[in-house]
Amino acid sequence: MSKKIIIIGGGIIGLCSAYYLKKEGHSISIIDQSNMDSGASYVNAGFLTPSHIIPLSAPGVMKKGFKWMLNPASPLYIKPRLDVDFLKWTYAFNKSCTATNVKKAIPLIKELNLLSQTLYDAIKQDENFTFHLEKNGLLMLCQTDKMLEEELHTARIAKGEGLDVSEISLDELKILEPKISISAVGAIHYKCDSHSTPQEFMMEMKTYLKNEGVQFLTNEKVEDLVLVNQKIVSLKTNKQTLEADEFVLAAGSWSAFLTKKIGLNLLLQAGKGYRINTHQSTGISIPAILAEAKVAVTPMNGYTRFAGTMEIAGINNAINTVRVEAISKAVSKYYPEIKLNDSEKNEAASGLRPISPDGLPYIGKSTKCSNLTIATGHAMMGWSMAPATGKLVSEIISEKHLSIAIQNCHPDRTF
Repeated sequence: MSKKIIIIGGGIIGLCSAYYLKKEGHSISIIDQSNMDSGASYVNAGFLTPSHIIPLSAPGVMKKGFKWMLNPASPLYIKPRLDVDFLKWTYAFNKSCTATNVKKAIPLIKELNLLSQTLYDAIKQDENFTFHLEKNGLLMLCQTDKMLEEELHTARIAKGEGLDVSEISLDELKILEPKISISAVGAIHYKCDSHSTPQEFMMEMKTYLKNEGVQFLTNEKVEDLVLVNQKIVSLKTNKQTLEADEFVLAAGSWSAFLTKKIGLNLLLQAGKGYRINTHQSTGISIPAILAEAKVAVTPMNGYTRFAGTMEIAGINNAINTVRVEAISKAVSKYYPEIKLNDSEKNEAASGLRPISPDGLPYIGKSTKCSNLTIATGHAMMGWSMAPATGKLVSEIISEKHLSIAIQNCHPDRTF
């Protein structure tokens, strides 16, 4: 049965949800407080990463976080502040930094990523899309033996999960990347990974959805949800009141503000990431992560993108030039021939990634509201998990069998 559905949030998760819901014959409207041309869905590294099986909340991360608080250029920065939601999230995050949590998260993270890879391919083929998508794998470049050993440990886990991964020597690295000098002691090659150019997919998907009759309400902020008997009957924006049968909350880092309207305190923090683009001819052909610096490198269509840092400091879009400079220095440290210029650094952009305490997204309906499906909390893997999440959202609302068992993603879970 066709339903009228409003999706709150026009990022990659919202668009993919609209795509699969429209395929089921539903009437869709997407509402977003922005113009839908910036943010995390546009500035991310474009990775499709089954290799990223270890959640952010892993043993030792909190200890590193406290240590890095004193370093403004560190890969992870958690800004301490007297905010109840932040303190609750921090407590839950610390509790989640365990081997047990990692073991629970690995299979689900892998399944969501692998399904999304398949779905990206299917979308491109089914709709005759032309967005950039390549499967060249991913290199974990290490400059110290200690880091290489850590990455080898993760690689063994990934191999045990059936992923195509191998250690490569410096000679093999030179064969794989012959056009660029790389400063490293060794690398791990995840052949299972893919990469894309986010802007291209976003533009193509928005055009497709508009042509299919999906309504876009941009620069419109949802301010309230009106509930009757634990069911949303309407939502109020800064411009109007709207009604629908079902609602999808895919507002990224802003989602927790609206879940409070249904009595759900969704533990969620915004993790700011930065990107620098260069149109210089870098010679880089394979995406990489500069392991010690935690900087992502992506050869996109027409340019190379360098992205990194995780800055948990609330909702803000301010550009911290210290962190931009840290990314730039890391690039030159690993790729001595590349020097990012001031113009490229001045055009750096940021995006806010929604982070749950246990590193798993929130996907599903809370018991507090029968017609709201939540889809957020994907942290650094929103791009990589988006099609799978959109398909699951559609299956939940259309009451179909779920492609993946996602009980560990339930919005009502405790930490």
